Amino acid sequence: MAVVLVSGGLDSMISAASAKAAGYRILALSVDYNQRHKVELAAAARVAEALGAERHIVLPLDLSAFGGSALTADIDVPKDGVQPGIPVTYVPARNTIFLSLALGWAEAAGARDLFIGVNALDYSGYPDCRPEFIAAFEGLAEIATKAGVEGQPFKIRAPLQHMTKADIVREGTRLGVDMGLSWSCYDPTPEGLHCGRCDSCRLRSKGFEEAGIADPTAYAVKPQD
Repeated sequence: MAVVLVSGGLDSMISAASAKAAGYRILALSVDYNQRHKVELAAAARVAEALGAERHIVLPLDLSAFGGSALTADIDVPKDGVQPGIPVTYVPARNTIFLSLALGWAEAAGARDLFIGVNALDYSGYPDCRPEFIAAFEGLAEIATKAGVEGQPFKIRAPLQHMTKADIVREGTRLGVDMGLSWSCYDPTPEGLHCGRCDSCRLRSKGFEEAGIADPTAYAVKPQD
């Protein structure tokens, strides 16, 4: 059994599918953090159902009270290509917060494996997607929990860590998942389409194009590199 973070995005979907393919029973955790692209939560529900999660918790945690990100505050989502440095769409400490919640559920449920869909090749430069972060959090889990102190350490599994977006799309195809169920756009149009201009849309489109696999995504405009 594993607790799997399921945001509704492509990466989290393939991470969850990897957990299922490895034989884990899935406890799916999504966080309603009052994100701009709340439509991703509907995608998370679709993904959890499609992958046969034994339970799917959508935990409310309003990070817009803190702000500090284009996803949680009244800040425009950049749409002019990849920005230098850490972009304004970074949500302060988001993966640290999410993994902490997943760790709490895992310990309560008796699970010792946590899955997260981070990768550090084709990504937006977020510091909490790097291998160093995953390794450090795993060490933290060992000393911060009753289970860890009693010799039952947790394993933070990031199966996409060293994959490109094209690799991730190919892996989704290999696993036989319907990637059209997932959602990536940071700033959906009023018509419910991927905007096609934000960094997340560009990375998603690039992955399908480089993998040579048809993109099932409905974009308002065709993403450009």
